[in-house]
Amino acid sequence: MIKILLAEDDVNLGILLTDYLNAKGYSVSHHTDGKKAIDAFSEASFDLCLLDIMLPEIDGISLAKKIRAKREDIPVIFLTAKSQEDDKIEGFRVGADDYITKPFSMEELIYRIEAILRRTRNHPLEDSEEYKLGIFTFQPLSQVLRSDNKSHKLTTKESELLHLLCKNRNEILERNYALKTIWVDDNYFNARSMDVYITKLRKYLKEDPSITILNVHGKGYKLLCD
Repeated sequence: MIKILLAEDDVNLGILLTDYLNAKGYSVSHHTDGKKAIDAFSEASFDLCLLDIMLPEIDGISLAKKIRAKREDIPVIFLTAKSQEDDKIEGFRVGADDYITKPFSMEELIYRIEAILRRTRNHPLEDSEEYKLGIFTFQPLSQVLRSDNKSHKLTTKESELLHLLCKNRNEILERNYALKTIWVDDNYFNARSMDVYITKLRKYLKEDPSITILNVHGKGYKLLCD
C-alpha cells in the first residue's frame, strides 16, 4: 500500500483528501502543521508527500527542504493557492516534483499522484546502465552523479532530466518532449521548473569545463560532451 504524508492545515480539506485517498487504496497520514508533519516523516516510511505551502509552525517550502534533507528521492507535490504563483517556482527549486492549484478536482490529484509514482516506482532502467560524462559517471537507476572529488545524489526530476540529456548527447533535446515526458504537462510553470533544474544540473557539472548544457533558442537544450 502506498503511504502518503499529507500536510494541510485546512481541517475540512484534510479530512476530505484523507477519506478520498484512503478509498482509492492509499494510506494517508494527515497533519495540520509543518512541525507535526516532519515529526511524522522522521518516525515512519512514506512513498509520497502532499504539502500545502501555507502551513503553521513550519511552512510548506521549509518542510520540503527538511524532508529532502532526510530523503532526497521521495516525490513531493505542493498544494497551492492561485495567489501563490511565485511560491511554485521556489517549490521546484527545493526539489518538488509537481504542484496542484486549489481548488482542484480529486480526479486531477489522483492523476498527478499516479503519474509521479509510475515514473519513480516503475523505473524502466537496467541496473548496469550508466553514462560517462567527462570526469563524471552518471547512474540513472541510483540517481547518482559521481566524480573523483564529489558524489551528488540527484532528485528524481534532476535524474530524469539528465537521463534524457544523456540519451540525446550532442543533439537537441526538444523542450516540449522533455516537459511531457517528465512533467506530463508542458504548461508555463512546468517550463519554468525545468529551467530551474537545468540550472541545478549545470552547477553540478561545472567541475568539468568540457561539459556544457546549451540553450537552443526556440527548441530546447543540448548536452555537449566528448
